[in-house]
Amino acid sequence: MQDLTISLIQAELHWEEIDANLAMFEEMIWSIDQTDLIVLPEMFTTGFSMNAKNHAEPPGGKTFKWMRQMATQREVAITGSYIVKENGNFFNRLYFVYPDGSSRQYDKKHLFNLAEEGEHYTPGTERLILDYNGWRIHPMICYDLRFPVWARSRKSEHRIYEYDLLLFVANWPDTRVNAWDTLLKARAIENLSYCAGVNRIGPDAASKNYNGHSAVYSPLGNELAFSENEETILTVTLDASELENYRKNFPFQEDADDFKLI
Repeated sequence: MQDLTISLIQAELHWEEIDANLAMFEEMIWSIDQTDLIVLPEMFTTGFSMNAKNHAEPPGGKTFKWMRQMATQREVAITGSYIVKENGNFFNRLYFVYPDGSSRQYDKKHLFNLAEEGEHYTPGTERLILDYNGWRIHPMICYDLRFPVWARSRKSEHRIYEYDLLLFVANWPDTRVNAWDTLLKARAIENLSYCAGVNRIGPDAASKNYNGHSAVYSPLGNELAFSENEETILTVTLDASELENYRKNFPFQEDADDFKLI
């Protein structure tokens, strides 16, 4: 396992304007000098919209093709979520697109019912843990952060540590940003993994305001990168040897409870 460089793009989204957001992120992606993985916010083409019927795309639609084009042209992996319609259902779906154009997907499990997300979208049922450049990565979406069991690294007979990097893409409002800060750090500490979260900035049409706080934390809970209320790209190199040494010297996961979700 070699070091992994990740870039979190924190930006103000154009409300329900897919083409404008794709153009904005394309320009920002091309401005990144060198990285292995680019992480975009939750619903990066629309903002946190409940207008799924008018903005959903089919699997393999315009935004997916754009992600694949960006990934193959820049020779990096790209991830983020947007609205997808499949088999008559709407999903807040994250795609992880590899540099060769192949992909994996994750549908948001915990829907934010205070904003009626559950009335418009279908929840996912499966976690996603993927392999990339020797790292095992566990991507999730926004509200999933509040549910530690869903994120918990689970032991198996083949592997003590289920993943190395926990990722959250979000539209997390400023009124509850203290929870975002605290839980990102907690997920890193309790799972002995790196944890990164990207959030948007600016207001949306639903009268919510977002102030960023995109961040990366080490397995010790140390802040490796942080940005408050500004448009920026956070690029951080995750140290593989530091992760391996910490787990070797403090093997807390060996004492973790065995469990499975039913």
